[in-house]
Amino acid sequence: MFIRQMSYLVALAREKHFARAAEACHVSQPTLSAAIQHLEKELGVSIVERGQRFEGFTAEGERVLAWAQRLLADWDGLRQAVRGMRASPSGELRCGVIPTQLPVLSLLTGPFREHYPDVMPVILSMPSSEIIRGLQNFELDFGVTYLDLSDRQQMSELPLCRERYVLLLREDAARGNPASMSWAEAARLPLCALTKNMTNRSIVDGAFLEHGATPHIAMETDSILALYSHVCFGGMASVVPRSLLMLAPPNVTPIDLDPPLYKQVGLLHLRRDPSPPLVELFSAFARDFGVESRIDELIRRTY
Repeated sequence: MFIRQMSYLVALAREKHFARAAEACHVSQPTLSAAIQHLEKELGVSIVERGQRFEGFTAEGERVLAWAQRLLADWDGLRQAVRGMRASPSGELRCGVIPTQLPVLSLLTGPFREHYPDVMPVILSMPSSEIIRGLQNFELDFGVTYLDLSDRQQMSELPLCRERYVLLLREDAARGNPASMSWAEAARLPLCALTKNMTNRSIVDGAFLEHGATPHIAMETDSILALYSHVCFGGMASVVPRSLLMLAPPNVTPIDLDPPLYKQVGLLHLRRDPSPPLVELFSAFARDFGVESRIDELIRRTY
């Protein structure tokens, strides 16, 4: 009953709606409400602000929620450990990934699944800020993002690759251009950029600013597919991490930017003792895999 109460509380925090939280937990709304009321009685504090609908948690409730998230994460780690004693590793591995790094993670998850077929990766595309929040709230096991943007003392970091940024042009538009281009020259092109809530956009905007250039942003999108489509068919250019060339259509040409811009990409996970077995397993696999060399090999086949 205690674990169910914790799961109901975390579901309510996630859904912010009693009926949706009950549906997510596969119980009726009265069952969920009664369980939370029973928890309040056990602990002797009010957890949920009372009203006609969900209005948030009390100050005491926020503290209880933080413990509930940690307890559920530890419970899941315990189940992973017990399953690992009896059979091959199994369970879900929840990964939050910034959109530009989805191809990089796929280099790992495919081979990982071949080794551990009973582990199911759940890949969620999200901005860096949401990844950090998801890790801190125990909603994610891993994050894939840039490692040098902020202080993350709670996190363990595992570098995967050093990204270099390139300018993408449609092949016919690239024919009249040199093999490299300054940031000022690139700024004059009609650019398709990712939206401002994305880490990639802040990096690109910062690079243009550093080199005294104001980019001509002709379109914004939160989709890598839309970005590629507008480079291929919309007469636009874009500045992206080099690893995205693994998915580049055949009529797209990369142009080096001068001076070059590099950013370190890696895996993040919350420091915990003991670490969940699947987190340790995936970290060890990623450490030995050699992601950067695989990226170079795939890009060389095309360019």
